[in-house]
Amino acid sequence: QVQLVESGGGLVQAGGSLRLSCAASGSIFSINAMGWFRQAPGKEREFVAAIAWNGGVSYYADSVKGRFTISRDNAKNTVYLQMNSLKPEDTADYYCAAGRRSIYSSYDYWGQGTQVTVSS
Repeated sequence: QVQLVESGGGLVQAGGSLRLSCAASGSIFSINAMGWFRQAPGKEREFVAAIAWNGGVSYYADSVKGRFTISRDNAKNTVYLQMNSLKPEDTADYYCAAGRRSIYSSYDYWGQGTQVTVSS
């Protein structure tokens, strides 16, 4: 099992920045991919960004490309999501996920989420 704990959410004005963190513990050896997803009120959960745990390969949703950056610190078993130029439409609960397969596959473990609110 893998446990994931997100932090770093909060309230920010449009144009501002936030950095989310996701600390992983447990069976870290089984992780091949880490991802961030988000769910806005009344909407379905959507993919935001993903990164390979050991290879550094990453990809992003078109809606955040050029504004968000995903990175990892294997020594700390932590993945980050740096969010710049935030927009009100980025408001959502953000979830960290870990998977045993590639970054393009489904994910096996999920965190509890952290709320991000962007005011206009």
